[in-house]
Amino acid sequence: MEAQVTGEILRALGKMPEPRQHNIRHQLLDILTIALLAVLSGADGWVAVALYAQHKETWLRSFLELPCGIPSHDTFGRVFARLDPEAFEQCFLEWISALVDLSGGTLVAIDGKSLRRSFEHGWDKAGMAHMVSAFVQANQLVFAQVKTEGKGHELEGIEKLLTILDLQGAVVTIDALGCQKDIAQRIVAAKADYLLQVKDNQPTLHLKLQTLFLEAQAEQLVGWHGATDQTVNGGHGRIETRKVTVVWDVQHLGSIAQEWPGLRSVVLVERTRQIRDHTSTEQHYYIATLDRRKTARQFLEYIRSHWSVENNCHWQLDVSFNEDQRRIRKDHGAENFSRLCRIALNLLKNEKTLKVGIVSKRLVCACDNQYLLKVVAG
Repeated sequence: MEAQVTGEILRALGKMPEPRQHNIRHQLLDILTIALLAVLSGADGWVAVALYAQHKETWLRSFLELPCGIPSHDTFGRVFARLDPEAFEQCFLEWISALVDLSGGTLVAIDGKSLRRSFEHGWDKAGMAHMVSAFVQANQLVFAQVKTEGKGHELEGIEKLLTILDLQGAVVTIDALGCQKDIAQRIVAAKADYLLQVKDNQPTLHLKLQTLFLEAQAEQLVGWHGATDQTVNGGHGRIETRKVTVVWDVQHLGSIAQEWPGLRSVVLVERTRQIRDHTSTEQHYYIATLDRRKTARQFLEYIRSHWSVENNCHWQLDVSFNEDQRRIRKDHGAENFSRLCRIALNLLKNEKTLKVGIVSKRLVCACDNQYLLKVVAG
């Protein structure tokens, strides 16, 4: 063979169960490998995947069997539409777990994203796929993802993620939707810590937190077990100040504190934005299992890092992989192509030698077979 394709991801894909029952002309691993190489090289749909393979056929034959030639775009579409998404996710987890260390308080941010063009008919967007992802901030890698039946069912996706992930030693952050007692219990049972945002979906807790911090700030934390810190950032005519106040006296919440498993601290972040003569202030409340070994600055870093899932995952998938414009809709096709893109994103981020953006790395993969093999090898 002229080329040698290795890598843990391909070994994981080799364990995928065959979804077809008859008339099997193309080997499943060949289809999966071609699709991954094509997406790494810039393909954003099955027609592009098939075109990539047709123009790379001579090279692909140096390491793939391809007994019946290059599969058509319809074949790629049918296979991925039938591919078991849970088995695909298990292969993904098996691979990514070797790259990610969650010990020592590593942040895992859980958030959801809709695939905006994945509905079957323009007049009915109820079938739009919605993916909930776990993002490891330290590596900036997607750790896991599951599909939910629309944005309104995101909570079910969070619960499912917490069931399948080994989160021991991690700090899990979720926005206000995930601020639920059973979610907190699942995280504690997994021997992880949580940092959950509190909004009006927990009205009693939200009101208690407002009252607690009014009292603590009025007394300037004298007699309280608490700490404060702040950061100031500026640019493009804007100055943004973030002040964090952490209080460990959770007993001041009253009986409600006992309802939240492992609760040890409460947090207030005041974010002030000044743009020319206009100043606005927002207050955000959080509950956490983190104890006094964490500083106020560490709390603020965890909270700010949670927002990075938007920039380093969702934004990348939209801009670098054109995810919101993709029109794959059949059966499991949208979910499985999305997972394929997340594998590609992780591989490209894990390759550190080329100091360019994701779009440029995909271009180099398309032009340079050796670099593509390097990315796949991890």
